[in-house]
Amino acid sequence: MATSRLLRTSAAVLAATALLISGCSSGSSSPGGEASAGRTTEAGAQRPTADATLAPLPSSTPGNLRPYYDQKLSWHPCGASGFECATMKAPLDYAKPDAGNDLKLAVARKKATGPGSRIGSLMVNPGGPGGSAIDYLQQYAPQPAAVRARYDMVAMDPRGVARSAPVECLTNKQMDSYTQIDQTPDSPAETTKLVNAYRAFAKGCASRSGKLLPHVSTIEAARDMDVLRAVLGDAKLTYVGASYGTFLGATYAGLYPSRVGRMVLDGAMNPALDARTVNLDQTTGFNTAFTAFAADCIKHKDCPLGTKSTADAGRQMSALFKKLDAHPAATGQARKLTESLATTGVIAAMYDQRAWPVLREYLAQAKGGDGRGLLTLSDSYYERDPNGTYSNQMYANPAVNCVDLASAFRNPDQVRAALPRFRKASPVFGESFAWAAMNCAYWPVKPTGTVHRIVAKGAAPILVVGTTRDPATPYTWAKALAAQLSSATLLTYEGDGHTAYGRGSDCIDTAINTYLLEGTVPPKGKRCK
Repeated sequence: MATSRLLRTSAAVLAATALLISGCSSGSSSPGGEASAGRTTEAGAQRPTADATLAPLPSSTPGNLRPYYDQKLSWHPCGASGFECATMKAPLDYAKPDAGNDLKLAVARKKATGPGSRIGSLMVNPGGPGGSAIDYLQQYAPQPAAVRARYDMVAMDPRGVARSAPVECLTNKQMDSYTQIDQTPDSPAETTKLVNAYRAFAKGCASRSGKLLPHVSTIEAARDMDVLRAVLGDAKLTYVGASYGTFLGATYAGLYPSRVGRMVLDGAMNPALDARTVNLDQTTGFNTAFTAFAADCIKHKDCPLGTKSTADAGRQMSALFKKLDAHPAATGQARKLTESLATTGVIAAMYDQRAWPVLREYLAQAKGGDGRGLLTLSDSYYERDPNGTYSNQMYANPAVNCVDLASAFRNPDQVRAALPRFRKASPVFGESFAWAAMNCAYWPVKPTGTVHRIVAKGAAPILVVGTTRDPATPYTWAKALAAQLSSATLLTYEGDGHTAYGRGSDCIDTAINTYLLEGTVPPKGKRCK
């Protein structure tokens, strides 16, 4: 059972991209509460209309924040060749920076290599929330040589993430049990077990990270980014954010419009949507991705979901999940492949069409009683290594999501009432997505975010990128964010998978690289295939 999150799957198994999902989860990373009015979506939900707009912060830096903005970083070699690391201080609570409760945030960079004159620093974030920006920068950052040559490539693990005061919640053994909880309860007893799992998870986070939990919001992380910008000596922020990273970047633009440099928001989120609508939109998005996978699968004679039609493939997929719900498959280890783990594994493969051949193979194995392949995909999604150790991402993710917005559902009765809409949005994933959207209901701290639009009036040109069949950040979100931001241009990739930059489209990469190197946005309406 995945927690509510936007995240990056393991590049070793799938692709080196920033990923978002609430699938086996709840909520979004958009700030907000429940919708009260709006227009009806195709899935039947009421799409909210946000009247509020994120207000910019004062252009001058408050005196009590000057020690943070004026600090000097001590860099030292680290990680991969050519990288340097440092620790930056930020206040735990920006409302009380004099309280003496500082956070130590991890920062990494690789200086511009040349040839060509240095433009400045380029900060990257791969999404999540909870994805390590430093790991992403050192291992997978897709920026080509021409961009790396002229920018100092920079990453900071956001507060609560990886090396930056990480949120902790469960032991590895407890996390193993948590991921196997039935997320499609068929009885009152199973519903109670699911609710108790959410409660226990939240209690674990409160006991291990209670002081930090109220202060891991996206707004606070964006404020940390501005401190880093100043410490690096840049007058403006140049930034590439993917998935949840687009929400983080857009939030920065809303708070500091005059400090926006060249900003790429790839796999964009729509901050004007409440959690329930986000979950329903994503349910539809993953249904679109599964339909595309099924259409490809049935062309192969060995398709484990048959060769009749995409609808029949969907029915066979649902039948396999139901079979695993009753009789989990052996995996060669103590953990068996449950319905919840299998669902997570299939969802993980929806992010990148290059994983489809692997998924076909693993589905065939699972139908034959061998759950090892799908468990591997599920483990990659959860960032669980072969030794049974989980990364902090699965804890940081709900910590950010649940403080950024109100829970999509407050109790099981609300979930049951919404099940018909979720099943209609996705016959395969709808039920699990709906139940997973309840986890923030039991979070130990109240959300501080509200639904709002981000305009960033006065910001320099911003490039928003959307993929037409993106499962995790539906294309409609990219269009909506581009329409909100006063200076945005929308770049469209007509294709499958999550995010577009660095994933094989010369058209997309050329447009983004030209923008980063020359400051020229692509023509209005630019589309790539």
